[in-house]
Amino acid sequence: MDAFTAGLLQRIRATESDLTRARETGDDFLVEVEQSELDDLHRLAAEHGVEVTATRV
Repeated sequence: MDAFTAGLLQRIRATESDLTRARETGDDFLVEVEQSELDDLHRLAAEHGVEVTATRV
């Protein structure tokens, strides 16, 4: 796995974690921000042929 792929997958995992935390604390604004970031990361992964096996939150 190259550095780009590893970094992208790490960012996706971190963002999924942040999104879960935002949902648990009821921070609706942060939920929107994190979901948008996660959507962008998934789009970037798809554009570069990176398979994301984590379940979307």
